Amino acid sequence: MLYIIPNLHLILGIFVLAVQATEFQVVVGGPGKLRFDPQTVNASPGDVVTFVFKQSNHTATESTFESPCEMAPGGFDSGFLPVADNNTDGPFPAAQLTVSSTDPVWVYCRQTNHCQQGMVFAINPGDQFPAFQMAATGGILSTSPPAEPTSTFVTITKTSTTSLPITSSSIPTTSSSSTGSASPTSLSSDHIVVVGGPDILAFSPSNITAQIGDTVTFQFRQKNHTVTQSTFAAPCVALADTSTSGQSGFDSGFMPIADNATSFPTYTIQVNDTSPIWAFCRQVSHCGEGMVFSVNSPLSGSSSFAAFQAHAKQLNGTSASNTTNATTSTSSAGLGATVRWSVGRYAGVATTTVTLLLGLMI
Repeated sequence: MLYIIPNLHLILGIFVLAVQATEFQVVVGGPGKLRFDPQTVNASPGDVVTFVFKQSNHTATESTFESPCEMAPGGFDSGFLPVADNNTDGPFPAAQLTVSSTDPVWVYCRQTNHCQQGMVFAINPGDQFPAFQMAATGGILSTSPPAEPTSTFVTITKTSTTSLPITSSSIPTTSSSSTGSASPTSLSSDHIVVVGGPDILAFSPSNITAQIGDTVTFQFRQKNHTVTQSTFAAPCVALADTSTSGQSGFDSGFMPIADNATSFPTYTIQVNDTSPIWAFCRQVSHCGEGMVFSVNSPLSGSSSFAAFQAHAKQLNGTSASNTTNATTSTSSAGLGATVRWSVGRYAGVATTTVTLLLGLMI
């Protein structure tokens, strides 16, 4: 006997789609990490992307290719999902998104400065993800290398939105926090920080989160600045002048850049632990005007970056005995000369190499 089943093709199609659907797991954040892992997936309609949130406090928020760090009108948003630093075994909160087409979907973390540091993700991006991430970081990553390459390594020990469904689950994970090793991992990143610029007295970004093994490369722009390690208690004084245990800290030295310069020197440090790192520009008055920087500072509270910067402005740089007026300073070295010195943090000491563009004044 033949039984007629209405809409048989539709039922079979739904069944096949359900059988073939794939789940993609994307880890968001983690100890000292500002990234989605993986950063892209290629998915078909009906597939599910599960965002698994790790330390510290992130979102998965839909944006657009044109505006990577702005919430797309009507786009999805997981909301902030904080995870304690000591939660290494889970369970971890998760948000799921069902893919509805093969069109690209652009995603970012809307925690302050995270998108600008490259914390973005995409579904079906084709070959456009590098351009999307570059747009998020303001194009800094695409800056051409200096004409005289430098090699400096210092080792220092809402519109209307649609929310994704949020679930708390013990989704298996293979990642764990790393506390003992200072060696870069396969996920280590280089964070680009621009120092100064035409009429700019700031580090950009001024506050970053970095994992053990990451590097921070400071790219010096107009006029004449430094990046010098200090402490929270004395924001505008070099660590070497305040340490009671012999810590010398890092110091790039002054980097004079002409207004018409097209190449820029760099200075790189490597992060060996997750303790906050505080730094400032020791050009006269710059620190007192708020030109300070931090790595891994708390997001809020009395020891946050905002508190550090406010403290620097309150002191107005007046207690910075290490401040030097670089306007009157000169160098006897020639163009492209290499200056070497040793600096260290905690027990780690390394030799730094900086290629300076000399003969340039404010």
